[in-house]
Amino acid sequence: MSLTTQFCTMLAMIAMGSFFGAALDTYSRFLKRGTRKRWLVFINDVLFWLFFGLATFYVLYLVNFGEIRFYIFLALICGYAAYQAMFKTIYLRILETFIKVVVRIYRFFVKSLQLLLVRPIRWMLFVLISIIMALLKGLWSLVKIILLVLLWLLRVIWKPVFWILKIFWGLMPKKIKKSVEKLYNYFAGKSKQIKNKLSNMINSWKKDKNEPK
Repeated sequence: MSLTTQFCTMLAMIAMGSFFGAALDTYSRFLKRGTRKRWLVFINDVLFWLFFGLATFYVLYLVNFGEIRFYIFLALICGYAAYQAMFKTIYLRILETFIKVVVRIYRFFVKSLQLLLVRPIRWMLFVLISIIMALLKGLWSLVKIILLVLLWLLRVIWKPVFWILKIFWGLMPKKIKKSVEKLYNYFAGKSKQIKNKLSNMINSWKKDKNEPK
């Protein structure tokens, strides 16, 4: 390995050490270990270390085709120490500012969406439902009025018809009256028989259903 390659490898590993410090602080900021379950923290830790290990090896492969030397670990530690000493405070401030900006943009977007889309749709639905309910109430009132008028007309019409039928019934011969009464009694008896059969069938079905199997 040439000196130039070694020098580039040292710089790359120092940068990866600093990147590790920033990534660890970012990861800790968003993870919030105290509020997470242990198994979830364990899985996240494994994924974090796996990601950093693969990223480090990839950078090392780009610089010196993946040759691992002892000074690589020293460079990583130096980079991490440099981040802790010089860049951590600045980075955390930038991170918090970035988070606040993103949160404010998100809240602004949500409020704008509510003002421009959600609230107008709610208002339109409210107006539409109110109009439909008013129309239904008016229609029901109209139907009730029509039914009352029809009922009144039927009562007015039925009384003279009833008296006319009663007069005709009184004028009919007794033979015809008896035939009509027999026919009426026949159909009434048949309907009663059918009703009794249906009630017996329903009662037997209920008994069969309630009996334990």
